[in-house]
Amino acid sequence: MTARPDFYRFHNGPQGVLPFEDAEYQARLSELRDRMEASGATAAVFTSMHNIAYYSGFLYCAFGRPYGLVVTEDACVTISAGIDAGQPWRRCYGDNITYTDWQRDNFWRAVREVTGEGAVIGVESDHLTLMQQAKMEDFLKPVATVDLFETTMNQRMHKSEAEIALIRQGAQVADVGGYAIREAIKVGTREIDVAMAGRDAMELEIAARFPDAEYRDTWVWFQSGLNTDGAHNPVTARALKRGDILSLNTFPMISGYYTALERTLFVETVDDASLKLWEANVGAHELGMSLLKPGASCADVTAGVNAFFEDRDLLQYRTFGYGHSFGVLSHFYGREAGLELREDVDTVLEPGMVISMEPMLTIPEGQPGAGGYREHDILVITEDGAENITGFPYGPDHNVVV
Repeated sequence: MTARPDFYRFHNGPQGVLPFEDAEYQARLSELRDRMEASGATAAVFTSMHNIAYYSGFLYCAFGRPYGLVVTEDACVTISAGIDAGQPWRRCYGDNITYTDWQRDNFWRAVREVTGEGAVIGVESDHLTLMQQAKMEDFLKPVATVDLFETTMNQRMHKSEAEIALIRQGAQVADVGGYAIREAIKVGTREIDVAMAGRDAMELEIAARFPDAEYRDTWVWFQSGLNTDGAHNPVTARALKRGDILSLNTFPMISGYYTALERTLFVETVDDASLKLWEANVGAHELGMSLLKPGASCADVTAGVNAFFEDRDLLQYRTFGYGHSFGVLSHFYGREAGLELREDVDTVLEPGMVISMEPMLTIPEGQPGAGGYREHDILVITEDGAENITGFPYGPDHNVVV
């Protein structure tokens, strides 16, 4: 009878080129182990896409299956499903174990192979489900569990030089997509057609800059008219009309690293009410960028932009916070909630953090200037200020497309 293993190592072919050099992953793991020791964890079991990618370079595609990364004092092992064969091994730093479908919960048997039983297990409270937590306790029998969600988030918020270099390239790719979109804007063109032009331009640019990478998840949200009212509204087949307000949003994904460009534009002409609102939002954008500097808190920056809008009787049209961290994140995974420009976030900006400034006003349909106004730049906090790494121009002087 053919043996049916619970798990095995399928190191099929040589390991590929990862997003960063080995020294970068070694440094991340070294800091993680210090944080684990401080929390009392003897083994970390990560299940989120962002932490697995951050510490190992492997970005999984779950498709209904669990994936993991186990880190101990001397091991770093990704746990992947057999359906992916050798790809996880080729795209991870460290070791890899493949679990099989021959019996249920082989994922946890593979995890136990690394952690053993009776350890102090570090988990991510923001990602581990109740069902998987129960299975973890059954298979690993931990003497205790500790939450590593916040400490790993704090580590990810502080970018290395290598990360900033990658994010900088991502911002440049976002600009490439922006210019392709601007070129495609014409009366009668559909949102979806414009979006595809931007996406295709970015994917080609990423492939040119990173010939050894894997390509996935780059996308565009391009909205017009009423569809601009929400920041994350999907693309439609609506055809552009003269005088339409437009929202350009490009999102290149490079090895799990997200960057973005967002701009307000108008088709051929802009009416007086819309122009006044647009200029106000640009003013808030410029003020907000000037406030991003080391020593400022997220709450203080938010208060400054709030005051600007309140003075112009526009604060009631603000729809969300004014910016967020960048790094390993996407629209379906990852978030560094400790670095968001909101009233309830007291994090103090430090050199090496990367954050956006993106004020948005939404004026309801039927009012003068109706639509969503949004500008978005990415800034790297430096020792004495902030460097704007977004190059695409903003404002009425540049983005009324004729």
